[in-house]
Amino acid sequence: MKGLSVYLSEPLTPQFKIWIGRMREIGFTSMFTSLHIPEDDTSVYTERLRDLGTLARKLDMELFADIAPMSLAALGKTWDDAHTLTEWGVTGLRVDYGVTPKQVADLSTRMTVALNASTLSETELIEMKQHGLVTDNVEAWHNFYPRPETGLDRDWFDAKNDWLKRQGLSVQAFIPGDGTLRGPLFERLPTLEDHRKLSTFACYLDLEDSVDRILIGDPGLADETIEQFASHADEMLVLRAEAETTIEAAFYRVQTNRMDPARDVVRSVESRGYGRPGDRLLEPMAARPRPLGTITVDNAKYGRYAGELQITKHDLVVDERVNVLGRVIEADRPLIQAIGPGTKFRIEWC
Repeated sequence: MKGLSVYLSEPLTPQFKIWIGRMREIGFTSMFTSLHIPEDDTSVYTERLRDLGTLARKLDMELFADIAPMSLAALGKTWDDAHTLTEWGVTGLRVDYGVTPKQVADLSTRMTVALNASTLSETELIEMKQHGLVTDNVEAWHNFYPRPETGLDRDWFDAKNDWLKRQGLSVQAFIPGDGTLRGPLFERLPTLEDHRKLSTFACYLDLEDSVDRILIGDPGLADETIEQFASHADEMLVLRAEAETTIEAAFYRVQTNRMDPARDVVRSVESRGYGRPGDRLLEPMAARPRPLGTITVDNAKYGRYAGELQITKHDLVVDERVNVLGRVIEADRPLIQAIGPGTKFRIEWC
């Protein structure tokens, strides 16, 4: 499952609601919002939360709220009746401090509860279960880390998730956005420090098979990133690349990696037809290095291979039989490893 973060410091404009609807169409099924409410804005936040809940219901999306005791009081609620927020469209609460094991257990019988994945201990979990915790309604959520160099270590993250899943809990993590970023640091909001400089979509693919819910921490996405998610929903990868020569129309087409995948390169099934003898042979260009992510096409010197488009999986040597077209941008290079046998992909040249 994948979702978006919505921060209630700004009003929910008609344009924003249209954007959320578009994201729902391409597979985003949940929203997260923070309810650490400033004292002078309680009525505004209450109104915006209700508005967001109405939108979530309309779009059939889950809505999780990060909440603290003071925020509950501002909303006219306590932990004992926090479950009534479901009447506003809130489907789950992320709780961390100021709530007892029994209150968590009681909440889990009425709605989804998200616990702090990093700090949850075995002792706390045992006590919650003794009070009747419904583990099917409990998720373990990792935080996001605004300050560079403070994101989680990968090995620790993997080990913690293994333990959480053995306890019967589903696991959530944040990945950074790449459109409108959240202040005050504007340094992106990942769970893993490894993800801070990667493209949003590369981060998503990295976690897709290892956690149960992935939320984008920042409030915005670039248009090209939205296109990557939309194409992925249609089982196709989009790779952004910088061109180093004139790109012919044929190389904008959807490509398919061969079913017998090569060790060193991604090989397009369709592309060799572009350079068939008797049709058009590609003239040799000046030979150039082929570092990881280089996009190439075999030229006339490669005979029957002429026209084959490839993407290098690691650094390869110069070859006069191979023309360099460009290179996948650094942020998207991790996506190359996700191109398996028969994977469809398209290059977005810039």
